[in-house]
Amino acid sequence: MTVSISLFQISQIKTVYRRKEGELKAMAQKQISRRDFLKIAALATGATALAACAPAATAVPAAPTEAPAAPAATEAPAATAVPPTEVPPTEAPAATEAPKDAASVAKSLPRKETLYFNGQQWGPVVGYNPYSSNNNMWAISQGDNARVVIFETPYLYDMLDGKQYPLLADGDYKWDDKMTMVTFKIKAAAKWSDGSAVTADDYAYTWATHLKYETGTGVGNKDYIDTIEASDPQTVVVKAKLDKDGKAVNPLVVKAFVSSNYIIQKKWTQTLEARVGNDATKLKADPGDDFVASGPYTKFFADESKVVLIRDEKYWGQDASLFGKLPAPKYLAHTIFKDNAAGFTALKAGEVDVSQQFNANIQDLWLKDNLPISTYLPDAPYGIGASLPTAFFNMKSYGLDQLAVRKAIAIAVDYDTIIANAMTNQSATFAQVPRSIMNPTAGEQALYDHDAVKDLQWVGKDIDGANKLLDDAGIKKGADGWRTYKGKKLSYVATCPNGWSDWQAAIEVVAAAGKAIGIEITTNYPEWSVYQTVVTNWPLPEKYDILMMWSDGAGPTEPWGRVRHLISGEFAETKNNWNGNWGGYKNPDADKIIAAIPSESDPAKLKADYTTLTKVYLTDIPSFTLMYRPQSFHAVNESVWTNYPHQGDGSNPPVPPLDLTDGWSIAGLYNLKLVEG
Repeated sequence: MTVSISLFQISQIKTVYRRKEGELKAMAQKQISRRDFLKIAALATGATALAACAPAATAVPAAPTEAPAAPAATEAPAATAVPPTEVPPTEAPAATEAPKDAASVAKSLPRKETLYFNGQQWGPVVGYNPYSSNNNMWAISQGDNARVVIFETPYLYDMLDGKQYPLLADGDYKWDDKMTMVTFKIKAAAKWSDGSAVTADDYAYTWATHLKYETGTGVGNKDYIDTIEASDPQTVVVKAKLDKDGKAVNPLVVKAFVSSNYIIQKKWTQTLEARVGNDATKLKADPGDDFVASGPYTKFFADESKVVLIRDEKYWGQDASLFGKLPAPKYLAHTIFKDNAAGFTALKAGEVDVSQQFNANIQDLWLKDNLPISTYLPDAPYGIGASLPTAFFNMKSYGLDQLAVRKAIAIAVDYDTIIANAMTNQSATFAQVPRSIMNPTAGEQALYDHDAVKDLQWVGKDIDGANKLLDDAGIKKGADGWRTYKGKKLSYVATCPNGWSDWQAAIEVVAAAGKAIGIEITTNYPEWSVYQTVVTNWPLPEKYDILMMWSDGAGPTEPWGRVRHLISGEFAETKNNWNGNWGGYKNPDADKIIAAIPSESDPAKLKADYTTLTKVYLTDIPSFTLMYRPQSFHAVNESVWTNYPHQGDGSNPPVPPLDLTDGWSIAGLYNLKLVEG
């Protein structure tokens, strides 16, 4: 299988749907925007695109025309909750009975009531247990931009403005004066799918369960969060772990927790505990098919070919305190494609509405094929860059402990070729966004002094500079054209998982750079099942000299989390390391700055600290970013549904391109409209 990875998710492309070239030219002569053209094209072809015209769903009001807020550094949420669009709520549809035979309905879902996805789920789901790490990536994912279609978090993170907006929570959370605890209330309207109220006690019991059974959430946060308590049925108090000076160990992690992790019903959790006899292994392995949740959708059908969720017609979010209405699609369906090619074909055919795959040359779908397909940005790089796929140097490999060797390889790489070929220009270039430890978003770019590091930045393909650097270091070429260090030939293996096509293409460019400067770099592509067990456990074996891994995307703890995972010594030379610094780099001075940042509130000091860390990273070069990458790929086919999030859509708060499932992107489900056929 050939796939492409998007942070922790895999992706790529395919299919059919055409318009005449003359019509496109006519549109251009009238200076109609591409998005307007998509809508017109979809209207013209709607009859053929839809196999069966079920009754149209209630129209959803358009987003307001107010410009979205400018991206900003992460900060506390606004004083009041803001709805996704400032429009009057519509009357909630009458509750409907779930069909008795879900399998037969799932075989032929009403097209005008169903939003189809690809790229988030690549195998049959195992279950719906939110305490488990089972294979249900499409419906259950806790993290910086939590997936909230079934289970919900107190707050939602918006990567476009760096803010957290209330979901289950009622208004802002508040820190105490010493920043040791956070307090917020649960919305009075918030209900579980069984009709009972969501309470602060549910959240307290959720955290206690994570700790008791050592779930990933519990283990990952227990050093930063002490307790979560219910001071009354509606009031939550999250208390931070304190250091020896009585200060919160890491306020950033506490802040991120409330928008990253679900509130799970206490009553259902106790039912689960009783079923498994309080056994931790069994609790985390239980499929949880009898779950009770608070989100807008619930399970409907799943097999090896697709997963279907159905809207909860009694969803509490239609209350005026949240969205004021139900999401537009009745069904959310994710087809499980065998590979990217099949998913791409379905996207082109209009069988997929929202694509979270890497679609090579995505622009050709509208420029050449004239399809009603669009992306968040109308032009390259087409999406919002958030993560930095990175090549890590194994600091224990012979010669790679020498800065001259690391820097020569890094500056010789032709990044423009990687971006053009591996990413088909779906990444900003390093000339457009000079390299640092920041992602390309405006909020992060404002957090360091660009002028202070400009002499350390490089755009790549500097073969002459790399050769001079090595020559000056006494690392000379032999008669065979290969360089030696202390009499030993410099020969390395660059590696990434097999089948991750864009990563492999990038690694091949790295290998070519080595050859151009007299350093032998061959490539090796183990299967992911092997690769992930090797790179996460020190020491690294032979053939793991230059290894490609991910870095953090956008979230409430960034860019601190990304910097920590790139260079913090706490992860160097460790086992079971899923965090970062896989090459084993150590810098105690940088570690001190990284440790101090979470408790720092002075913007000038923060900027100075991030500038220093950027200097360290670009000077020592323990690893190097190969491209910028979206948090999620987000391409949409507008033959059935329209009014998707896009740049300048006027949504307020701005709805990010996270496929209408993650973080504040869920608000996009309430703005969708049917294309009338």
